[in-house]
Amino acid sequence: MINVGQIIRRLREKEGLSQIQLADKLNINNSVLSRIESGKRHIEDSELILFADFFDTNIEYLLGRTDDPSPITKNKELSASGDIYVAYLGGPKKVLDAEEAAHLDEALEMFRAFREKRMKEIEKKER
Repeated sequence: MINVGQIIRRLREKEGLSQIQLADKLNINNSVLSRIESGKRHIEDSELILFADFFDTNIEYLLGRTDDPSPITKNKELSASGDIYVAYLGGPKKVLDAEEAAHLDEALEMFRAFREKRMKEIEKKER
């Protein structure tokens, strides 16, 4: 069975990146990336999200639970009336009004800022 580290390695190589290059782009320690790829280190949830965002894929693909690498964000579409339809994790599509969509976008930006800050804290601890 393929593990998350092997999938990340395959995606990294497909992009033509060395471990050092990818680690620099993600602002993580190269030794952390090396241990994740080799399966010697458990991947944190925040790191999993970081890799999914970077490779424009979904977490289920990184975990080896699906062969479909499509990112979840591709499930967002605008209707002719301007309503936004969003399917979360392959579930049924829900209609969002403009206020709900703006709130979700704002919450996502706050989460991404928090995640970036947390990743920097993790990197400091591992040095």
